[in-house]
Amino acid sequence: MENEYYVCTGCGLLCDDIEVELEDGKVSKVNNACLKGVARLKECNRPAECRIDGAPASLEDAIIEAARILKEADSPVLFGMGNSTSQAQKNAIEVAKRTGAYFDDTSSFCQGPVVEAILENKIRTCTLDEVKDKADVIVYWGADPSNSHPRHLSKYTYFPRGKERQRGWEEDRTAICIDVRKSDTATICGDKFYQIPPQADEELLNALANGLSGKVPKVSFGMGPKKILELANMLKKAEFGVICVGLGLVYSLEEIEPLVRLMDKLNEVSNFHLIPMVGQYNMRGSNHNLHEETGYINRVKFTGNDVEHGAHCSVVELLRARTVDAALIIGSDPMSSLPGSIAKELLDISVITIDPCNTLTSRKAKVSIPAATAGSECGGTAVRMDGVEVEFKAMTETDRMCDAEILERIMGEL
Repeated sequence: MENEYYVCTGCGLLCDDIEVELEDGKVSKVNNACLKGVARLKECNRPAECRIDGAPASLEDAIIEAARILKEADSPVLFGMGNSTSQAQKNAIEVAKRTGAYFDDTSSFCQGPVVEAILENKIRTCTLDEVKDKADVIVYWGADPSNSHPRHLSKYTYFPRGKERQRGWEEDRTAICIDVRKSDTATICGDKFYQIPPQADEELLNALANGLSGKVPKVSFGMGPKKILELANMLKKAEFGVICVGLGLVYSLEEIEPLVRLMDKLNEVSNFHLIPMVGQYNMRGSNHNLHEETGYINRVKFTGNDVEHGAHCSVVELLRARTVDAALIIGSDPMSSLPGSIAKELLDISVITIDPCNTLTSRKAKVSIPAATAGSECGGTAVRMDGVEVEFKAMTETDRMCDAEILERIMGEL
């Protein structure tokens, strides 16, 4: 009998070689997954409960109340989506269109600019499978996948043998880490670790572009021209290179253009690609689905047939300016993840949550609707960090609805 494999929704890698054992209808043992994946697939320690104003409620009543809040709100916002299936994201976009709502997701303050540049063909990208088979130079810039995506190095980038890299990491691959601290990934990269001060990424991006152009590269911190040229030459000699961009780089840049310029310069002299180190399992799916619908990846407002876009449409600015009077939060916990001065504004508006887990946001919500955990309790599709669509099936049965079905039911009440 052949082994049955499942997809892990613990992070943006969407590892597709997971084996599980069930006990009393629940996942009891997980093979091949990392600790993050095991925690995700064994479900939440505290599952969400169906509540209205803190009191137990039926699912039907919660859906009706959620629809009422959205219909009566003057300025609602939908936020989250990174831990939702692609169909749920499409349904959420439709809810936003019908209610004239703002729509934003977590990419608004993380990997959004990088994904947007890829979707607009400003930056060359590739798949993780191509990295495994072809890459000889891998750069982890502002990223520590050893902790954020524990199977990234072993399954796709550095350690595995690929079709054109049969000798694996010992002879066929060079791993480079650029970061502000010596992370676990930096330790693996050994003497190919380049430590820079905080906020110095743009300076190094420009210096490398200069070095690749034959100019003398200079930076204001303690990295001399010789060391920068050493790094530039390693990148230049790559047969198939990839930069894995982490939040350390993204947060350091005021705009994405310095990274775009370096990628353009690298592809004049070499063959380089970029993959964003997306955290949530389907954040990139939300970007793709909204981009297909509107031409934007986040921060939009629907008004009739028109779509408004801009920084003022981000969930942070909407809450800071007290622009919205209701929020539908899907698979996210902004009261824990946003700055306290911003998150507290959620206490003054009507909040609806759709989430498998009992979170700080769901406990404070006016309406809390429990959903099945995608990957373990319900199937669907998602977009991997490299832009590849992945289909997954449920591992167990549950009486809880999938997020896509809940949103469909809410639409039926609008």
